[in-house]
Amino acid sequence: MAQASLALVTALALPAALAQWQWIDSTGRKVFSDTAPPAGTPDKNILKRPGQTSPMAPVAPAAPAEPTAASPAAPAAPKLPAKDSELEARKKQAEAAEEAKRKAEAERVARARADNCNRATQARNTLDSGMRVAITNAKGEREFMDDKTRASERQRIEQIIRSECGPAPAAQ
Repeated sequence: MAQASLALVTALALPAALAQWQWIDSTGRKVFSDTAPPAGTPDKNILKRPGQTSPMAPVAPAAPAEPTAASPAAPAAPKLPAKDSELEARKKQAEAAEEAKRKAEAERVARARADNCNRATQARNTLDSGMRVAITNAKGEREFMDDKTRASERQRIEQIIRSECGPAPAAQ
């Protein structure tokens, strides 16, 4: 019995739920209501009428929309702004921050390359000076470089100079 009365109440409420209007108001916002849109709303702005199955189903105009001398033309639909200025401002701000971040990183890399270049150049000058150069071995003991070690160290330093003192490699 309770199920039958529930079904009856639901069936009676169904037409009221379907009696929904949907239109675009004068500010360009979509409005949902169970009452008809205000007078003066153009037919092209009414998206759904009660009993209409699809919100985008074509609706035949009720009367020709030609203005007469007695009735002025209906106001044109409001034009929505092409761009949201606040969104554009935030987007530009994010792009500027990203560009500043890239620039700071490029400057950091350039400083590190210049420092590496200076150190390698000083090390090459020290090796080329003919002075005895001491290095620390794996045991922590100090040893002087022999000619073979000096030549291999000079080769390594020349490789560093070629990579760090020349133009920066292209960004990936």
